[in-house]
Amino acid sequence: MKILHKSAVSSKDMTKQEEIKQLKLEKDAVLLAHYYVPAQVQEIADYVGDSFYLSKVASKLTNKVLVFCGVSFMGESGKLLNPDKAVLMPDASADCPMAHMVTKEEIDDVRARYEDLAVVCYINSTAEIKSWSDVCVTSANAVQIVKKLPNQNILFIPDKNLGRYVAEQVPEKNVMLVKGYCPVHEEMKVKEIQELKQLHPLAEVLAHPECNASVLSIADYIGSTTGILKQAAASNAKEFIIATEIGVRYELEKQNPKKTFYFPKTEPVCMDMKKITLDGILHVLRTGENGAAVASNIAEPSKATLNRMLELAA
Repeated sequence: MKILHKSAVSSKDMTKQEEIKQLKLEKDAVLLAHYYVPAQVQEIADYVGDSFYLSKVASKLTNKVLVFCGVSFMGESGKLLNPDKAVLMPDASADCPMAHMVTKEEIDDVRARYEDLAVVCYINSTAEIKSWSDVCVTSANAVQIVKKLPNQNILFIPDKNLGRYVAEQVPEKNVMLVKGYCPVHEEMKVKEIQELKQLHPLAEVLAHPECNASVLSIADYIGSTTGILKQAAASNAKEFIIATEIGVRYELEKQNPKKTFYFPKTEPVCMDMKKITLDGILHVLRTGENGAAVASNIAEPSKATLNRMLELAA
């Protein structure tokens, strides 16, 4: 029987996972994945986390190629923090609707009325919107950063739900909002959470602050995706009702095999995150296509908001 040397094995003889691992070595590439992408992508990624974690990691990596397994604003942020590296997106059409939900006119109008205004921009936004802002935040650090800012007047963009939650935690400041929202979290039904609570009365309700006010009003814990994972691990409870995108189920069950997690009957699915596939990762590693790019005229002001976030959240 003829034995093939490892280097002689063709891609046809490999699984998709094996070929991805080989291409990563050949291209000096690293995979960064958000908690909301499909489980098989999280499983093969080098780093899995929420937006803040991925931003921190991206700012320190030395690899030549970064593959961002997520939506477009994540790739833009990765490129801003790594302008000399190739930042590839497995699906160029994967986008975040909320990332576009504010206009320059809205911001300019508020700036004209408040001299000491700080425009605080949720990282779930386009690079252009970041360039109109003073600092970026994530759901993990928004309250911390708004408290640290010297400004009394805050315009929080674009997510009205996270902005409302921040305002409640920082009542000493005047936090103004626009009308943006995450469709997945905004459309979550409090009735479905209550029905699960009736079936599982000992279950803790863990909710993301992007959820609408009615859902947050019955939550036992409100926090970022990373915060939800930490709470589930630290709690003595054995059952949890999860009010965020269903992709986090993979990491919750991986970290807590003896605990049970319930999601609303209307599954909270971000279809754009689900566009990220092993085939898409293979394609960009093979071809170098779908490179993230940020226009030169907005790159510096956009990057400044991310750097200020990393400084204030340190």
